[in-house]
Order: sequence, then structure tokens, then C-alpha cells
Amino acid sequence: MNTDRDIKILEAILFASNGPVEEEDLKAKMLNRNNFQSEIINLQKFYENRGINLIKTGKKWSFRTSSEIKDNLTIFKTQKRKVSRAALETLAIIAYQQPITRSEIENIRGVQMGRGSIDHLMEIGWIKPSGRKNIPGKPTLWITTDLFIEHFGISNISDLPSKDELKASGFFEKRSAIATITDIANNEDFAENDNTIDEEENIDDFISSNNT
Repeated sequence: MNTDRDIKILEAILFASNGPVEEEDLKAKMLNRNNFQSEIINLQKFYENRGINLIKTGKKWSFRTSSEIKDNLTIFKTQKRKVSRAALETLAIIAYQQPITRSEIENIRGVQMGRGSIDHLMEIGWIKPSGRKNIPGKPTLWITTDLFIEHFGISNISDLPSKDELKASGFFEKRSAIATITDIANNEDFAENDNTIDEEENIDDFISSNNT
């Protein structure tokens, strides 16, 4: 390839650009713009079998990753999610009382809940719908998933701490059963932006009899 000054100019501009460059803008930088077509074709041929290719789209030129290797350059990133206190409370109630409806969760928490907590827990993959309760309105029943069990490092739901175990650990004094679930996943970054459940009588409400 003839590496004269004009080709170097074209190559440098295209490398430095953060997007496709108009032909006229490229020509304007050349010493001999009449040679643009031959010079750009030479540059294109030089890069046709390399990791990046020189591509023309409309009247613009740009370097792009070769289609042959683009799949090898995919980068997967793990992102930490912040889970609100309301979502953690909802998750704990579902874990101990599943299957359970949204209105039953609200009765235990003592506050009305929006769709945010349920939707967030579904998006993470920790809960899922499991049919409908046979009462007027047939509300959706919610249960935890295999991903929930895997994420929190337990073999099955029965491995969750019982009421007596929570008492022995002192969680009734300052913290709720939600804190226990948080501790099981002690490497997570949870956001606490709602009121906590601290009273033993509230925890009595959502720990199933088979855990006592």
C-alpha cells in the first residue's frame, strides 16, 4: 500500500473520529483531494482482512470491528442491584408464608404496597406467580424461586431460620427476619429506605407454623 501523506491523513482522521466522517470533510484535509477515491479504496483494502474494517455508509466512512470477530468481543458485566427495605420485607413474608397474595402481604406489613416491590423481585428472579387463590377476585399467589434458594445459599425453604432460632440470635430485639435473609447474602449491597419491622408480634405474623 502506498503510505503517502494523504493516506496517513485519512487514516488518522478516521481513527480519531467518534463516528462516521463525511467524504467532503475527508477530502478537505487532503493535499490532493482529486486522489481521494483511489486513496480511500487503498486504505479500505489494507484493512479488509484485519480486526477492523473501513466501511462506507452513504457518503460517510468509518472504522468498524470486523464482523468475523465481533462475537469474541462481547463483554458480560455483573451489576449489583440495590434492594429496598420494602422489597426485602415483601421477600421475607413470601419466603415464610408462600403461597401468599399481595393483599395478605399488605395485611402483614401493615401498609399498602405499590407494584414496585413485587416487580423488582420478579425482575431479579427471586419470586414468581404460582396460580391464583380460590377467593373472590382470584388474586395471584406468590412463591419464591429456585434462584432465591440458590442465591441465599440454602438447600430448601425449610432451611430458613425458625422463630426460636431468630429469638436465640437476638433478631427480635433490634431486627426483623428480613435482616436474617440479608445476612445470608452478606455480600449484597442492600438499600434501606423504608420503615423496618422490629416488633416480635409482626414477625409472629409471617413465620409459618412449620418453622416454629
